[in-house]
Amino acid sequence: MPDRAPQPVDRQLPTDEARDLISLVRDIAQHEIAPKAAEEEGAGHFPREVFTLLSRASLLGLPYDSEHGGADQPYEVYLQVLEELAAARLTVGLGVSVHTLASYALATYGTKEQQVEHLPAMLGGGLLGAYCLSEPSSGSDAASLRTRAVRDGEDWVITGTKAWITHGGVADFYTVMARTGEEGPRGITAFLVPADAEGVSAAAPEKKMGMKGSPTAQVHFDGVRVPDGRRIGDEGQGFAIALSALDSGRLGIAACAIGVAQAALDEAVGYATGRQQFGRPIADFQGLRFMLADMATQIEAGRALYLAAARLRDAGRPFAKQAAMAKLHCTDTAMKVTIDAVQVLGGYGYTADFPAERYMREAKVLQIVEGTNQIQRMVIARHLAGPETR
Repeated sequence: MPDRAPQPVDRQLPTDEARDLISLVRDIAQHEIAPKAAEEEGAGHFPREVFTLLSRASLLGLPYDSEHGGADQPYEVYLQVLEELAAARLTVGLGVSVHTLASYALATYGTKEQQVEHLPAMLGGGLLGAYCLSEPSSGSDAASLRTRAVRDGEDWVITGTKAWITHGGVADFYTVMARTGEEGPRGITAFLVPADAEGVSAAAPEKKMGMKGSPTAQVHFDGVRVPDGRRIGDEGQGFAIALSALDSGRLGIAACAIGVAQAALDEAVGYATGRQQFGRPIADFQGLRFMLADMATQIEAGRALYLAAARLRDAGRPFAKQAAMAKLHCTDTAMKVTIDAVQVLGGYGYTADFPAERYMREAKVLQIVEGTNQIQRMVIARHLAGPETR
Protein backbone atom coordinates (compact mmCIF):
# COMPACT_ATOMS: atom_id res chain seq x y z
CA MET A 1 0.00 0.00 0.00
CA PRO A 2 2.70 2.60 0.78
CA ASP A 3 3.76 4.48 -2.36
CA ARG A 4 6.29 6.80 -0.79
CA ALA A 5 9.67 5.22 -0.13
CA PRO A 6 11.27 6.34 3.14
CA GLN A 7 14.12 8.77 2.68
CA PRO A 8 17.46 7.93 4.34
CA VAL A 9 18.32 10.10 7.31
CA ASP A 10 20.46 13.04 6.22
CA ARG A 11 23.42 12.58 8.55
CA GLN A 12 26.15 15.06 9.36
CA LEU A 13 29.23 12.86 9.55
CA PRO A 14 32.73 14.04 10.42
CA THR A 15 34.76 12.21 7.73
CA ASP A 16 34.52 10.54 4.34
CA GLU A 17 35.40 7.28 6.10
CA ALA A 18 32.34 7.69 8.30
CA ARG A 19 30.13 8.32 5.28
CA ASP A 20 31.45 5.17 3.63
CA LEU A 21 30.82 3.28 6.85
CA ILE A 22 27.18 4.39 6.98
CA SER A 23 26.75 3.37 3.34
CA LEU A 24 28.11 -0.09 4.16
CA VAL A 25 25.79 -0.42 7.16
CA ARG A 26 22.78 0.66 5.12
CA ASP A 27 23.61 -1.93 2.48
CA ILE A 28 23.86 -4.69 5.08
CA ALA A 29 20.67 -3.51 6.78
CA GLN A 30 18.72 -3.38 3.53
CA HIS A 31 19.86 -6.71 2.11
CA GLU A 32 20.79 -8.90 5.09
CA ILE A 33 18.76 -7.71 8.07
CA ALA A 34 15.46 -6.00 7.25
CA PRO A 35 14.06 -8.60 4.80
CA LYS A 36 14.12 -11.34 7.47
CA ALA A 37 13.28 -9.22 10.51
CA ALA A 38 9.52 -9.79 10.78
CA GLU A 39 9.63 -13.52 10.08
CA GLU A 40 12.58 -14.22 12.36
CA GLU A 41 11.24 -12.09 15.21
CA GLY A 42 7.93 -13.92 14.96
CA ALA A 43 9.74 -17.25 15.11
CA GLY A 44 12.04 -16.15 17.94
CA HIS A 45 15.13 -16.77 15.81
CA PHE A 46 18.39 -15.26 17.03
CA PRO A 47 20.38 -14.10 13.95
CA ARG A 48 23.84 -15.24 14.99
CA GLU A 49 24.83 -15.33 11.33
CA VAL A 50 24.21 -11.56 11.13
CA PHE A 51 26.55 -10.90 14.05
CA THR A 52 29.17 -13.07 12.36
CA LEU A 53 28.77 -10.94 9.24
CA LEU A 54 29.03 -7.73 11.27
CA SER A 55 32.19 -9.01 12.93
CA ARG A 56 33.75 -9.81 9.56
CA ALA A 57 32.83 -6.30 8.42
CA SER A 58 34.61 -4.82 11.49
CA LEU A 59 31.34 -3.47 12.89
CA LEU A 60 31.44 -5.07 16.36
CA GLY A 61 34.30 -2.99 17.74
CA LEU A 62 33.70 0.41 16.16
CA PRO A 63 34.54 2.71 19.11
CA TYR A 64 37.61 0.77 20.25
CA ASP A 65 41.28 0.93 19.24
CA SER A 66 42.27 -0.60 15.92
CA GLU A 67 45.40 -1.87 17.68
CA HIS A 68 43.19 -4.53 19.27
CA GLY A 69 40.70 -5.15 16.46
CA GLY A 70 38.50 -2.09 16.79
CA ALA A 71 37.87 0.62 14.22
CA ASP A 72 38.87 3.86 15.98
CA GLN A 73 35.48 5.44 15.31
CA PRO A 74 34.19 8.23 17.55
CA TYR A 75 31.02 7.59 19.49
CA GLU A 76 29.31 10.18 17.30
CA VAL A 77 29.71 7.78 14.36
CA TYR A 78 29.26 4.50 16.24
CA LEU A 79 25.88 5.57 17.60
CA GLN A 80 24.60 6.46 14.15
CA VAL A 81 25.59 2.98 13.00
CA LEU A 82 23.54 1.57 15.88
CA GLU A 83 20.59 3.70 14.84
CA GLU A 84 20.72 2.35 11.29
CA LEU A 85 20.94 -1.25 12.53
CA ALA A 86 18.11 -0.82 15.04
CA ALA A 87 15.87 0.71 12.38
CA ALA A 88 16.30 -2.48 10.37
CA ARG A 89 15.90 -4.78 13.39
CA LEU A 90 16.18 -3.89 17.05
CA THR A 91 17.50 -7.35 17.96
CA VAL A 92 20.60 -6.53 15.89
CA GLY A 93 21.07 -2.91 16.90
CA LEU A 94 20.61 -3.62 20.59
CA GLY A 95 22.79 -6.72 20.26
CA VAL A 96 25.69 -4.67 18.93
CA SER A 97 25.17 -2.15 21.74
CA VAL A 98 25.23 -4.92 24.37
CA HIS A 99 28.35 -6.47 22.85
CA THR A 100 30.05 -3.06 22.95
CA LEU A 101 28.97 -2.70 26.59
CA ALA A 102 30.34 -6.15 27.43
CA SER A 103 33.69 -5.27 25.82
CA TYR A 104 33.96 -1.91 27.57
CA ALA A 105 35.44 -3.05 30.87
CA LEU A 106 38.40 -4.85 29.33
CA ALA A 107 38.94 -2.24 26.62
CA THR A 108 38.95 0.59 29.15
CA TYR A 109 40.24 -0.88 32.43
CA GLY A 110 42.11 -4.01 31.36
CA THR A 111 45.88 -4.28 31.47
CA LYS A 112 47.87 -4.11 28.27
CA GLU A 113 48.51 -7.85 28.49
CA GLN A 114 44.80 -8.61 28.94
CA GLN A 115 43.86 -6.42 26.01
CA VAL A 116 46.43 -8.03 23.71
CA GLU A 117 45.27 -11.50 24.74
CA HIS A 118 41.50 -11.08 24.59
CA LEU A 119 40.35 -7.99 22.69
CA PRO A 120 41.15 -9.05 19.09
CA ALA A 121 38.79 -12.03 19.36
CA MET A 122 36.17 -9.97 21.21
CA LEU A 123 36.17 -7.07 18.78
CA GLY A 124 36.82 -8.71 15.42
CA GLY A 125 37.16 -12.44 15.89
CA GLY A 126 33.53 -13.43 15.74
CA LEU A 127 32.91 -13.61 19.49
CA LEU A 128 29.73 -12.17 21.04
CA GLY A 129 29.53 -10.79 24.56
CA ALA A 130 27.02 -10.24 27.35
CA TYR A 131 27.04 -7.92 30.36
CA CYS A 132 26.17 -9.44 33.76
CA LEU A 133 25.22 -6.92 36.44
CA SER A 134 21.53 -7.40 37.31
CA GLU A 135 20.33 -10.26 39.49
CA PRO A 136 16.91 -11.65 40.44
CA SER A 137 16.90 -9.54 43.62
CA SER A 138 18.99 -6.57 42.49
CA GLY A 139 17.97 -4.61 39.41
CA SER A 140 17.92 -0.85 39.95
CA ASP A 141 19.70 -1.44 43.27
CA ALA A 142 22.64 -3.04 41.51
CA ALA A 143 25.08 -2.41 44.36
CA SER A 144 23.25 -5.02 46.45
CA LEU A 145 24.22 -7.87 44.12
CA ARG A 146 24.91 -11.26 45.73
CA THR A 147 26.96 -13.16 43.16
CA ARG A 148 30.24 -13.82 44.96
CA ALA A 149 33.81 -14.45 43.83
CA VAL A 150 36.10 -16.07 46.40
CA ARG A 151 39.89 -16.10 46.04
CA ASP A 152 41.45 -19.58 45.86
CA GLY A 153 45.19 -19.36 45.23
CA GLU A 154 45.73 -17.82 41.80
CA ASP A 155 42.07 -18.31 40.86
CA TRP A 156 38.66 -16.92 41.73
CA VAL A 157 35.60 -19.11 42.23
CA ILE A 158 32.37 -17.40 41.17
CA THR A 159 28.95 -18.49 42.41
CA GLY A 160 25.60 -16.83 41.82
CA THR A 161 22.88 -16.02 39.30
CA LYS A 162 22.57 -13.07 36.96
CA ALA A 163 19.21 -12.05 35.52
CA TRP A 164 17.85 -10.28 32.43
CA ILE A 165 21.02 -10.99 30.49
CA THR A 166 20.81 -10.11 26.81
CA HIS A 167 22.56 -12.88 24.85
CA GLY A 168 22.31 -15.17 27.88
CA GLY A 169 22.98 -18.67 26.60
CA VAL A 170 24.33 -17.57 23.20
CA ALA A 171 27.22 -15.30 24.24
CA ASP A 172 30.84 -16.42 24.01
CA PHE A 173 31.97 -14.36 27.01
CA TYR A 174 30.38 -12.65 29.98
CA THR A 175 31.59 -9.53 31.75
CA VAL A 176 30.54 -10.35 35.30
CA MET A 177 30.26 -8.13 38.36
CA ALA A 178 30.72 -10.19 41.54
CA ARG A 179 31.15 -9.44 45.22
CA THR A 180 34.68 -9.98 46.49
CA GLY A 181 34.53 -7.90 49.66
CA GLU A 182 32.27 -5.84 51.87
CA GLU A 183 28.60 -5.13 51.24
CA GLY A 184 27.78 -2.20 49.01
CA PRO A 185 29.45 -0.77 45.92
CA ARG A 186 33.05 -0.93 47.19
CA GLY A 187 33.03 -4.72 47.50
CA ILE A 188 32.41 -5.52 43.82
CA THR A 189 34.96 -6.67 41.25
CA ALA A 190 34.71 -7.24 37.48
CA PHE A 191 35.67 -10.48 35.74
CA LEU A 192 35.87 -11.71 32.15
CA VAL A 193 34.32 -15.18 32.11
CA PRO A 194 34.34 -17.44 29.03
CA ALA A 195 30.91 -18.92 28.32
CA ASP A 196 32.35 -22.42 28.01
CA ALA A 197 33.91 -22.37 31.48
CA GLU A 198 32.84 -25.29 33.65
CA GLY A 199 29.88 -24.30 35.82
CA VAL A 200 28.43 -21.64 33.48
CA SER A 201 24.88 -22.35 32.29
CA ALA A 202 21.85 -20.42 31.13
CA ALA A 203 18.17 -20.86 31.95
CA ALA A 204 15.50 -20.98 29.26
CA PRO A 205 15.03 -17.57 27.62
CA GLU A 206 12.36 -15.30 29.05
CA LYS A 207 9.05 -15.13 27.17
CA LYS A 208 8.84 -11.46 26.27
CA MET A 209 6.42 -8.95 24.79
CA GLY A 210 8.87 -8.01 22.04
CA MET A 211 12.41 -8.61 20.81
CA LYS A 212 11.62 -12.30 20.70
CA GLY A 213 14.64 -12.95 18.52
CA SER A 214 17.00 -11.61 21.18
CA PRO A 215 17.46 -14.15 24.00
CA THR A 216 17.17 -12.73 27.51
CA ALA A 217 17.94 -15.28 30.22
CA GLN A 218 19.28 -15.91 33.66
CA VAL A 219 22.90 -17.04 33.67
CA HIS A 220 24.10 -19.32 36.47
CA PHE A 221 27.66 -19.45 37.80
CA ASP A 222 28.09 -22.63 39.84
CA GLY A 223 31.58 -22.59 41.31
CA VAL A 224 33.08 -21.20 38.11
CA ARG A 225 36.86 -21.03 38.39
CA VAL A 226 38.65 -18.23 36.54
CA PRO A 227 42.30 -17.18 36.88
CA ASP A 228 43.20 -13.87 38.45
CA GLY A 229 44.38 -12.83 34.99
CA ARG A 230 40.70 -12.50 34.07
CA ARG A 231 39.99 -10.02 36.84
CA ILE A 232 39.41 -6.60 35.28
CA GLY A 233 40.67 -3.58 37.19
CA ASP A 234 41.44 -3.57 40.89
CA GLU A 235 39.58 -5.54 43.51
CA GLY A 236 36.61 -3.47 44.61
CA GLN A 237 36.63 -1.35 41.43
CA GLY A 238 33.93 -3.33 39.67
CA PHE A 239 30.95 -1.15 40.53
CA ALA A 240 32.69 1.99 39.32
CA ILE A 241 33.54 0.13 36.10
CA ALA A 242 29.92 -0.98 35.77
CA LEU A 243 28.56 2.55 36.15
CA SER A 244 31.10 3.96 33.73
CA ALA A 245 30.12 1.33 31.19
CA LEU A 246 26.44 2.15 31.63
CA ASP A 247 26.99 5.84 30.91
CA SER A 248 28.22 4.86 27.46
CA GLY A 249 25.71 2.02 27.11
CA ARG A 250 22.80 4.36 27.71
CA LEU A 251 23.83 6.32 24.64
CA GLY A 252 23.63 3.06 22.69
CA ILE A 253 20.08 2.51 23.94
CA ALA A 254 19.18 6.08 23.00
CA ALA A 255 20.46 5.58 19.46
CA CYS A 256 18.60 2.28 19.12
CA ALA A 257 15.41 3.98 20.31
CA ILE A 258 15.70 6.67 17.66
CA GLY A 259 16.28 3.94 15.06
CA VAL A 260 13.03 2.21 16.03
CA ALA A 261 11.18 5.53 16.11
CA GLN A 262 12.52 6.47 12.67
CA ALA A 263 11.41 3.12 11.25
CA ALA A 264 7.94 3.65 12.71
CA LEU A 265 7.74 7.16 11.27
CA ASP A 266 8.81 5.92 7.84
CA GLU A 267 6.10 3.26 7.99
CA ALA A 268 3.48 5.81 9.05
CA VAL A 269 4.41 8.31 6.33
CA GLY A 270 4.43 5.62 3.67
CA TYR A 271 1.02 4.36 4.74
CA ALA A 272 -0.54 7.80 5.14
CA THR A 273 0.56 8.95 1.68
CA GLY A 274 -0.69 5.76 0.04
CA ARG A 275 -3.94 5.10 1.90
CA GLN A 276 -6.97 6.73 0.22
CA GLN A 277 -10.11 7.74 2.12
CA PHE A 278 -12.81 10.16 1.03
CA GLY A 279 -11.10 10.36 -2.35
CA ARG A 280 -7.68 11.52 -1.19
CA PRO A 281 -4.65 10.31 0.77
CA ILE A 282 -5.19 10.34 4.52
CA ALA A 283 -1.96 12.32 4.78
CA ASP A 284 -4.01 15.26 3.47
CA PHE A 285 -5.99 15.44 6.69
CA GLN A 286 -4.67 17.95 9.19
CA GLY A 287 -5.03 15.64 12.19
CA LEU A 288 -2.63 13.13 10.66
CA ARG A 289 -0.31 15.73 9.18
CA PHE A 290 0.21 17.32 12.58
CA MET A 291 0.75 13.90 14.17
CA LEU A 292 3.45 13.06 11.63
CA ALA A 293 5.06 16.48 12.15
CA ASP A 294 5.20 15.95 15.92
CA MET A 295 6.68 12.47 15.48
CA ALA A 296 9.41 13.77 13.17
CA THR A 297 10.22 16.69 15.47
CA GLN A 298 10.65 14.48 18.54
CA ILE A 299 12.90 12.10 16.58
CA GLU A 300 15.13 14.94 15.40
CA ALA A 301 15.32 16.31 18.94
CA GLY A 302 16.30 12.89 20.28
CA ARG A 303 18.94 12.41 17.63
CA ALA A 304 20.43 15.82 18.41
CA LEU A 305 20.45 15.01 22.13
CA TYR A 306 22.28 11.71 21.84
CA LEU A 307 24.77 13.15 19.37
CA ALA A 308 25.48 16.11 21.66
CA ALA A 309 26.23 13.68 24.50
CA ALA A 310 28.41 11.57 22.20
CA ARG A 311 30.44 14.60 21.17
CA LEU A 312 31.07 15.43 24.82
CA ARG A 313 32.28 11.86 25.33
CA ASP A 314 34.51 12.05 22.27
CA ALA A 315 36.02 15.28 23.58
CA GLY A 316 36.85 13.64 26.91
CA ARG A 317 34.37 15.81 28.81
CA PRO A 318 31.81 14.67 31.41
CA PHE A 319 28.67 13.34 29.76
CA ALA A 320 26.83 11.23 32.35
CA LYS A 321 23.99 13.74 32.80
CA GLN A 322 23.55 14.13 29.06
CA ALA A 323 23.64 10.34 28.57
CA ALA A 324 20.82 9.95 31.09
CA MET A 325 18.87 12.73 29.37
CA ALA A 326 19.37 11.12 25.99
CA LYS A 327 18.31 7.68 27.22
CA LEU A 328 15.22 9.17 28.90
CA HIS A 329 14.10 11.37 26.03
CA CYS A 330 14.90 9.00 23.16
CA THR A 331 13.22 5.96 24.67
CA ASP A 332 10.13 7.93 25.71
CA THR A 333 10.05 9.30 22.18
CA ALA A 334 10.27 5.80 20.71
CA MET A 335 7.31 4.71 22.82
CA LYS A 336 5.19 7.72 21.82
CA VAL A 337 6.12 7.59 18.15
CA THR A 338 5.45 3.88 17.79
CA ILE A 339 2.06 4.21 19.48
CA ASP A 340 1.22 7.04 17.09
CA ALA A 341 2.40 4.97 14.12
CA VAL A 342 -0.06 2.23 15.06
CA GLN A 343 -2.79 4.88 15.27
CA VAL A 344 -1.94 6.24 11.82
CA LEU A 345 -2.34 2.77 10.34
CA GLY A 346 -5.60 2.23 12.19
CA GLY A 347 -6.77 -1.37 12.20
CA TYR A 348 -3.89 -2.42 9.99
CA GLY A 349 -1.47 -1.07 12.60
CA TYR A 350 -2.83 -3.60 15.08
CA THR A 351 -2.05 -6.55 12.83
CA ALA A 352 1.22 -8.39 12.29
CA ASP A 353 0.86 -7.78 8.54
CA PHE A 354 2.54 -4.41 9.14
CA PRO A 355 5.61 -3.78 11.34
CA ALA A 356 4.08 -0.94 13.37
CA GLU A 357 2.80 -3.22 16.12
CA ARG A 358 6.21 -4.88 16.42
CA TYR A 359 7.90 -1.51 16.73
CA MET A 360 5.50 -0.56 19.52
CA ARG A 361 6.15 -3.79 21.45
CA GLU A 362 9.90 -3.42 21.03
CA ALA A 363 10.00 0.23 22.06
CA LYS A 364 8.68 -0.57 25.52
CA VAL A 365 11.75 -2.50 26.66
CA LEU A 366 14.00 0.45 25.81
CA GLN A 367 12.39 2.43 28.65
CA ILE A 368 13.50 -0.35 31.03
CA VAL A 369 16.93 -1.72 30.03
CA GLU A 370 20.24 -0.28 31.29
CA GLY A 371 18.49 1.75 33.95
CA THR A 372 14.76 2.42 33.89
CA ASN A 373 13.67 5.89 32.91
CA GLN A 374 12.81 6.54 36.55
CA ILE A 375 16.48 5.88 37.35
CA GLN A 376 17.50 8.27 34.57
CA ARG A 377 15.41 11.00 36.19
CA MET A 378 17.17 10.32 39.49
CA VAL A 379 20.57 10.58 37.80
CA ILE A 380 19.66 13.86 36.11
CA ALA A 381 18.24 15.32 39.32
CA ARG A 382 21.40 14.43 41.25
CA HIS A 383 23.46 16.37 38.73
CA LEU A 384 21.14 19.33 39.16
CA ALA A 385 20.39 19.35 42.89
CA GLY A 386 22.97 17.05 44.43
CA PRO A 387 22.44 13.71 46.19
CA GLU A 388 19.20 13.06 48.04
CA THR A 389 19.31 13.79 51.77
CA ARG A 390 18.88 10.73 53.98
